[in-house]
Amino acid sequence: MDRRPLHDGWQLRALPGPQLPARLAGAVVPATVPGCVHTDLLAAGLIPDPYLDDNELGLAWIGRTDWCYETTFRWDGSDDPRVDLVCAGLDTIATVTLNDVPLGSTANMHRGYRFDVRAALRGGDNVLRVRFDSAYRYAEELRDRLGERPNAYPDQPFNFIRKMACNFGWDWGPTLVSAGIWQEIGLESWRGGRLATVRPLVTVADGEGRVEVHVEVERESDEPLTVAAAVAGVHAEAVIAPGQRTAVVALTVRDPALWWPRGYGDQPRHPLDVTLRGADGGALDAWRRRIGFRSVRLDTTPDEAGTPFTVVVNDVPVFVRGVNWIPDDVFVTRVDRSRYAERLAQACEANVNLLRIWGGGRYESADFYELADELGLMVQQDFLFACAAYPEEEPLAGEVAAEAREQVVRLASHPSLVLWTGNNENIWGWHDWRWQERLVDRSWGAGYYFDLLPGIVGELDPTRPYWPGSPWSGRDDVHPNDPAHGSTHIWDVWNADDYLRYREHVPRFVAEFGYQAPPAYATLRRALRDEPLASDSPGMRHHQKAIDGDLKLQRGLDAHLSAPADFDDWHYLTQLNQARAVAVGIEHFRSHRPVCMGTIMWQLNDCWPVTSWAAVDGDGRRKPLWYALRRVYADRLLTIQPRDGGLALVVVNDGGSPWRDEAAVTRLTLDGSPRAKAAFELDVAPHSTVTLPLPADVVLADEPRRELLLAEGGTERAWWFFAEDRGIAYPPAEYDATVEPAPGGLRVTVTARTVLRDLTLFADRLDPAALVDQALVTLLPGESTTFTVRTAAPLDHGALTTKPVLRCVNDLRPAG
Repeated sequence: MDRRPLHDGWQLRALPGPQLPARLAGAVVPATVPGCVHTDLLAAGLIPDPYLDDNELGLAWIGRTDWCYETTFRWDGSDDPRVDLVCAGLDTIATVTLNDVPLGSTANMHRGYRFDVRAALRGGDNVLRVRFDSAYRYAEELRDRLGERPNAYPDQPFNFIRKMACNFGWDWGPTLVSAGIWQEIGLESWRGGRLATVRPLVTVADGEGRVEVHVEVERESDEPLTVAAAVAGVHAEAVIAPGQRTAVVALTVRDPALWWPRGYGDQPRHPLDVTLRGADGGALDAWRRRIGFRSVRLDTTPDEAGTPFTVVVNDVPVFVRGVNWIPDDVFVTRVDRSRYAERLAQACEANVNLLRIWGGGRYESADFYELADELGLMVQQDFLFACAAYPEEEPLAGEVAAEAREQVVRLASHPSLVLWTGNNENIWGWHDWRWQERLVDRSWGAGYYFDLLPGIVGELDPTRPYWPGSPWSGRDDVHPNDPAHGSTHIWDVWNADDYLRYREHVPRFVAEFGYQAPPAYATLRRALRDEPLASDSPGMRHHQKAIDGDLKLQRGLDAHLSAPADFDDWHYLTQLNQARAVAVGIEHFRSHRPVCMGTIMWQLNDCWPVTSWAAVDGDGRRKPLWYALRRVYADRLLTIQPRDGGLALVVVNDGGSPWRDEAAVTRLTLDGSPRAKAAFELDVAPHSTVTLPLPADVVLADEPRRELLLAEGGTERAWWFFAEDRGIAYPPAEYDATVEPAPGGLRVTVTARTVLRDLTLFADRLDPAALVDQALVTLLPGESTTFTVRTAAPLDHGALTTKPVLRCVNDLRPAG
């Protein structure tokens, strides 16, 4: 097998059409492969950066234009009887020709294609062209033929094409419908046979690890072939007789070291080598991946509380501390391994143990899953259907089946992948979003979620569980978003209610919930270059894609905090409110373990600079929510929760050892004077929760506006304020601050002279590259904390220790 990438010498041109600007007529620009039209035009200086200001609006023509990629490569011939052009990913409606000989056409971004080019190749120069027709035109024509189907964004036909749905815009993303050769492309020359698919199915039982290596070959001749496999010192092989195309090689490893989710153990992985040999014993093809030995199942056995949804790895129930993942860039080829590594490290540092890959994006790159394997991050993978009714007719049905089969096989080797999910919110949409009356008798995707996809997973990878949708109750006779059954999404809080309403939900597993805030100041300043920053400025409005998003932000501020005086106040308070909202939800849900066995916060990341639900913004900067997530997802958590008309201290231990310590809950005045105290001896078993009711003298405040509760146990703390911030009689913030050099940056030490609530240092206002180690710190009078600022810039010490860089809630003091 000889592989030759075809990455060089590509050029891009737009084909004539009514949408094409006159200045691009006849223009030919260098193209990067893998890449896309937008990034090539941007590199050539022909379009402005669509992420800045409102530039996105002037680029809609790109998605309605046809494009052609072309390269010339030299071919000096080969003795191999087969030469294939292998296209790992074409986005999306493509026609491929070699030397003007048609090779084939494609209509699916999410699968690869292979064309036999032996007859079309010629010695010397060869011209390869890939024409991309407008995704809009294809999808709209198919919609006209198959009949309208409802979706979350009715003016966008994303449910009529197998393409990344969020390319068409979302409530956190721009509308930038691109095209291009977005994955590897090249020639493969071979003889005898090749490994068409290798599918390792890994199971663990009774102290033995078993790997069944399912191999499918493509033949060029009828000679007998041999498949050999080896892992962890165990070797086996099987013969594929003439005329046959499949074989299974079974390997048994005794007492293998198990792969565990992070926080539960190590992540040992073992190279699995598969070799295809011809009749003469010579190697024809080879395949290598690193696998992990582990078992996984989903426990949905009904109990007295309903239907659980518990991920069980190696027979250990795992409380999921998850985040939802969207594409990290609209132009996905800009996300390389180092960027994935940075983002997944941010997830780990926030104590996350699962990423759910949302169904409106893509099946992620090999780099993503390999890093997840290495880090012990579990992955829940949606099949790519989101917020829409999807036709089940051809040509889409055949594309969906081919895509699903390819992706299930491609991802089978990754121990991090623990769950396949059929779709995002489509079953819920069919029940609650008035789809039925609009669909009449037209198909909407049920055949995919309840028949096709579980059949494919069951056939190709029975080692992993499948769940028809997120959310899904597990039963046809129970509402799909019933919190007592299966997985649920909680969006009434963000859309209509106050975030304290999270405490009215006790879900078995909450797979989506979240709250918005703007990105970091430095991110906004880079993205909105031509205007003063204001919460209602044109640029801010353009970078807010959620319906009534700003009104919902304001509703949240009005319920809890004093009115902001300017943009700096608004920015701090909305980011603070986001962090508090999500923390309230997660603390509440974790306090109800084992009834609730998982939370997946919406969302970890962004794909561009935008006001959104993300903890890490589109420039990779951590919002205050990220720091809150790190605290509430920690192995050990103290939280004060309403219980039975009073309050209780809930002690959550998700670590692997008992939590034995002394704890106390003290009622204090704002100046730190104690009023009442309760002491406890903690003895909390691993992976469990203990609820300790608090006595009346602790929970009944004499002056709710001037008192608080502080819980302490070991190094952990938890706070409870008896009133909302807008009603608390805070003193003006007073503190002493010092700045001193530290390795790689500075140390800023703040000593409180008054209570300081949610003290946060926004160093990115002074240096966009600065990173601070902590945020949202509450101090009593006399207490100190030190912020470590990683920066190479010479920061102004005075600016570093005053508003708007150093902030706390006491910056906004209520009247009276």
